[in-house]
Amino acid sequence: MNTSSTAPLAGRSVFLTGGAKGIGAAIARRLAADGARVTIADLDIATARALAAEIGGVAIELDVSDLERTHAAVLASGPHQILVNNAGIDQHAYFTQTQIADWRRLLAVNLEAVFATTHAALPAMQAGGFGRIVNIASEAGRMGSRGAAVYAAAKGGVIAFTRSIARENGRKGITANVVAPGPIDTPLLREAVAAGGGRLLDAMKGATLANRLGTPDEVAAAVAFLASDGAAFITGETLGVSGGMGCGQ
Repeated sequence: MNTSSTAPLAGRSVFLTGGAKGIGAAIARRLAADGARVTIADLDIATARALAAEIGGVAIELDVSDLERTHAAVLASGPHQILVNNAGIDQHAYFTQTQIADWRRLLAVNLEAVFATTHAALPAMQAGGFGRIVNIASEAGRMGSRGAAVYAAAKGGVIAFTRSIARENGRKGITANVVAPGPIDTPLLREAVAAGGGRLLDAMKGATLANRLGTPDEVAAAVAFLASDGAAFITGETLGVSGGMGCGQ
């Protein structure tokens, strides 16, 4: 981990949900490289611990759908100057094929967990006069998504919630922003499209103006910027990392 005094996030503590693999792991590595001490909260505790050892961070086992435990975990590991909500789950099914239990699970992980972590982290940020909240949503939250209505609704809720937190805290040294990825090349995405073969993968690439998949490191770079002092005058915004998929939204 880079601990030099010139590191942009030196001396700052990060609470990161869903940080063990994929986009979350890329975010953890980037923020640690920028000097932050990262607490990685994830269900996959073995992978989280290995990554924490690599970057000089801390790993905790956490199911973010357990809202009370999530709230307590932020408090117990803090105070944190930076909060990154990356944990998320999806379910590909048309809305009429889903059940109330599916809605509750998707909303708990993708939206309500963001409420819990933010509620726990904000008081210390307010007391310290500084905070960076970066929530990972999705272009689906702005555009909608066929076959993922509840997921899209949850991510749209994250965007609206983040704007509201930005409005409440803009004069307290705290910013709140959203990163909205498009199709990102992760093992999870590759597994999801395996059944669809090359046609589905080509469709995902073609939905972007760049005609390719994004990388986890590109999402991590956006998060690192929004967490930095250089983004102090940016709040309440949604930054698409999607190759132009959300252009005009």
